[in-house]
Amino acid sequence: MRAALAILCIAVLAYSCTSSAGSSTMAAPPPQALPVVKLNTSSATTYQEFPASLEGTVNVEIRPQVIGYLEKIYVDEGAYVSKGQPLFKINDRVYNEQSSNAIANVQAAQANMEKAQIEVNRLTPLVQGKVISEVQLKAAQSAYDAAKANYAQAKAVKGNADINVGYTLITAPVSGYIGHIPFKTGSLVGRGEAEALTVLSEVNNVYAYFSMSESDFLHFTADIAGKSVEEKLHHIAPVELQLPDNTIYGQKGKIELVQGQFNRTSGTISFRAVFPNNEKLLRSGITGKIRIPSLHQNQMVVPQEATYELQDKVFVFAVADSNKVVSKLINISGKSGNYYLIDKGLNSGETIVYSGLQRLRDGMVIAPQTISMDSILKSNPM
Repeated sequence: MRAALAILCIAVLAYSCTSSAGSSTMAAPPPQALPVVKLNTSSATTYQEFPASLEGTVNVEIRPQVIGYLEKIYVDEGAYVSKGQPLFKINDRVYNEQSSNAIANVQAAQANMEKAQIEVNRLTPLVQGKVISEVQLKAAQSAYDAAKANYAQAKAVKGNADINVGYTLITAPVSGYIGHIPFKTGSLVGRGEAEALTVLSEVNNVYAYFSMSESDFLHFTADIAGKSVEEKLHHIAPVELQLPDNTIYGQKGKIELVQGQFNRTSGTISFRAVFPNNEKLLRSGITGKIRIPSLHQNQMVVPQEATYELQDKVFVFAVADSNKVVSKLINISGKSGNYYLIDKGLNSGETIVYSGLQRLRDGMVIAPQTISMDSILKSNPM
């Protein structure tokens, strides 16, 4: 019995020693290596974006001035035409007949006027010689005046008939692009039609129309030099146009007009910017976004990847003493691309964790792997 008890004690002691030795050999895991970046103040440009619709600087509705059947359509939808180029031809037979009739009336009126003039010329010396009474000459003069008036009226009718003949050939009043043509050859058209024959858009320059809310307008004007809105318009920096495919149009535009009052229904005020369109890439009806730049001096730039949100607030993990991380609440003053502009919560020279935030907790120790902000900006510009 004593021998068995001694063996049991020896076994327990041996197990205890083995466990202690095993525990002493298990080392703590090393701190995780994470990229960190040192922050510095710099200048950055942010953009306010507003939905916009584009129109040509001139949009002309092409409408017939005379009634008739559409005889020819010289252009196709979407074609570019030059000023004076023929667009449509209305059958002109009726108007040519009216012009011919007017010519005959002019000739008859001219003959009557010349006849009356001859009579006046014949009677004038007879009155002077007191061969006939002056009343006869006055009657002849009145007949001449009436014939002269009839001649002038006939010429006016002839001029009007020629105008109508001219209206049967419709030409382009400006250079531009042809819009939709709702009529076909043979259609009866006239001045009373609800639809125009087409719309001609001049797009050497294009207008971009956009609107601001009351609060956006007040913030916008507060940051621009000038006492009046007109003065402020002269100091607005050139704006950009973001196209529907999210590319930025190659040429900058200028805001040149703001309406005088707010729309009571929508609570917005409308602006107009003009963009050059030398290559004719922009057309009426295109939509996009106006991007208004704003330069921020001495701002802290933080990559969005280095932040996380908690209860609608934005935080970063700053690297403190002994490489411990501490969460810090930041205040965002603007956004530029994939970067936040910070005005509170961080100081210049502080180091924050750039990525891998999902595995971090306050007080954890990391092995920082420093990367430069310049390299981040180079690979992902603002």
